[in-house]
Amino acid sequence: MKHDGRRWWRNLCQMVGLMLVCLLAPAWAQVQPRVAIESVTGSLQSGVEVVRIDLSQALTAVPEGFSIQSPARIALDFPNASSAIGRSNVEVNQGNLRSISVVPSGERTRVVLNLKQFTSYKTQLQGKSLLVVLDAVAGAAPPVAAQVFAEGQARRGEPLRDVDFRRGDDGAGRVVVSLPNKDVGVDIRQQGQTLVVEFMHTSLPEGLRRKIDVADFGTPVKTVTTFQTGDRVRMVIEPQGQWVQSAYQSDSQFVVEVKPARMDGGKPSEGFGYTGEKLSLNFQNIEVRSLLQVIADFTNFNVITSDSVSGALTLRLQDVPWDQALDIILQAKGLGMRKTGNVIWIAPKDEISAKEKLELESAAALQGLEPLRTQSFQMNYTKATEVAAQLTASTGGTTNSAGARLLSARGSVIAEARTNQLFVTDIPSKLEQVQQLIAKLDIPARQVLIEARIVEASDTFGKSLGVKLGATDLRAQQGGDGGYAVGGGNRVAFGTNYGNAIASSGAGGTVDTSGAFVNLPAIGQGGYNPATFALSIFSSAANRFLNLELSALEAGGRGVGVWGPRLVGAPQSKALIEQGTELPYQVASASGATAIAFRKANLKLEVTPQITPEGNIILALDVNKDTVGQSTAAGFAINTKHIQTQVLVENGGTVVIGGIFEMTENDSETKVPVLGDLPGVGNLFKSRARVANKQEMLVFITPKVLADKAVR
Repeated sequence: MKHDGRRWWRNLCQMVGLMLVCLLAPAWAQVQPRVAIESVTGSLQSGVEVVRIDLSQALTAVPEGFSIQSPARIALDFPNASSAIGRSNVEVNQGNLRSISVVPSGERTRVVLNLKQFTSYKTQLQGKSLLVVLDAVAGAAPPVAAQVFAEGQARRGEPLRDVDFRRGDDGAGRVVVSLPNKDVGVDIRQQGQTLVVEFMHTSLPEGLRRKIDVADFGTPVKTVTTFQTGDRVRMVIEPQGQWVQSAYQSDSQFVVEVKPARMDGGKPSEGFGYTGEKLSLNFQNIEVRSLLQVIADFTNFNVITSDSVSGALTLRLQDVPWDQALDIILQAKGLGMRKTGNVIWIAPKDEISAKEKLELESAAALQGLEPLRTQSFQMNYTKATEVAAQLTASTGGTTNSAGARLLSARGSVIAEARTNQLFVTDIPSKLEQVQQLIAKLDIPARQVLIEARIVEASDTFGKSLGVKLGATDLRAQQGGDGGYAVGGGNRVAFGTNYGNAIASSGAGGTVDTSGAFVNLPAIGQGGYNPATFALSIFSSAANRFLNLELSALEAGGRGVGVWGPRLVGAPQSKALIEQGTELPYQVASASGATAIAFRKANLKLEVTPQITPEGNIILALDVNKDTVGQSTAAGFAINTKHIQTQVLVENGGTVVIGGIFEMTENDSETKVPVLGDLPGVGNLFKSRARVANKQEMLVFITPKVLADKAVR
């Protein structure tokens, strides 16, 4: 019993000791010393601004940090650290440094340097202190400095594995270089209009020493040239146009991305829709989860990172929007994100796709289990049969295809034409969609009044002048001697033609008193004959005559014809109005038989209106103005005038959609050669005519949107 008592007492002491250890362990952990920030000061040393951060104990590594361009800030995160300064803000106002903020947050403390102008910085550990050296801010923009992605710790002369070019979905050109390892030093700088990338202490295999022409990819990159120079490999990227570049390294893969610059106010701006605040990141072999935490702290977004997100990343970004930086990080590690409000969930793309697929499959399964409901819809302005056809319509060919119609696979619709109602049977969510669709379809259509004016104006003028000149000798016909003696018993007879000359000589025949030497009378105008004036000179015996007849006519006229068809139509619906005559004509069939067909000679206005969101009206017009023409052996011809066009007109405005102008001018002269050219007297041997006709047709269109009431 004594021995058992001792054993019991010993076990009890051990249990009590164990309990004390468990209870006091958190206390011991709490009293373990943490790094404390004791003081923060800023000073100028040889013209260089230096920020000195004194700590309670020396750091083993330089704290991670990032910079912001606007407002200009530099942030440094001290893990497992606290603040012993006693205040959160230290005013400096010296040089480029405004103030220093020390903000504890959980297990870490952030030191923020508030700058006047954005600048780069360097950090250096010195005992228990951390020195932050700010670069000088020049008055002019300094040349683009080389971006160093690694310190070049690789073994000398290791060859590059591969050089590839790819086109991004956003039109960016990506040059992908496979490095021998992640410690290869890489420098990138802009030289003129080209990008120069150098890989330190590496070699280039013969198969990769080439110039790649990538202009056909449709990116800003034109050529990529890679060659060996000394102990390094140099790559020259030649872009074209306006562009921006970024570069990042993921393990042993280095990527240079060149994107076209979006013009904003005549100046190139970066990215495609990136609007986030700009920041600068410079990390080497940092955990992706830690890098995402930096982005979350900068943006004040809630970031949820999946447990499957892992790996490290070497990244240097200079003055890029934070959303672009996040996009680059996600692309480098094959990650995707879903954003809901101010919460961003980041996971591998396959995981996001699988989750979205699972959600969709679950929703589809629930739809198959939901109870069906029947709801009626009263159609007021549209036909129920047309809406039912739209609800069950399919673009895939079958009218009952569940994937191409609005209703679910179990849904059905009945259209009742007498009462113009729809009866839809489906799950509640689909009924809500049908109700929203009907609310947009079953609305009164706004009416459009289209007034047309077809105006035809004509101006005609015609003038003609003519003459008839003749002579008659009746002496031989009346028993005397005809003709005129020319000596030796010879005589000469004259006549208006050969027969009159013989009759005038007395050789037989009858003299034609209506004959004329010159027969050039005036031409009729407008269906009217010219006026005439005759003069006759004859002998005392009335057996010899000299006749002169003058004819002249002048005609002019003006006419205006106006046709004004008008009609009312609904938007996106064809409206037609026409008036005229149908003319019959014979047509022959293939068998040889003939039949009577009709052709229209009418005035037609065909229009399809469309009302724009701005209140203007788009009109698709087809205007015909036909008239009956001259008669032919096959029937009457049809004179047609046709205009077909599409115009945009303001509400109530008038536009001239077309017109036809015809002008005919004709001057003619008929004369007897030589005699008609004689001065003065030559007018007795010529005829003149002049015609000047003008005709014009204009088509005016005036559309007007009617008020939402019945058309009267």
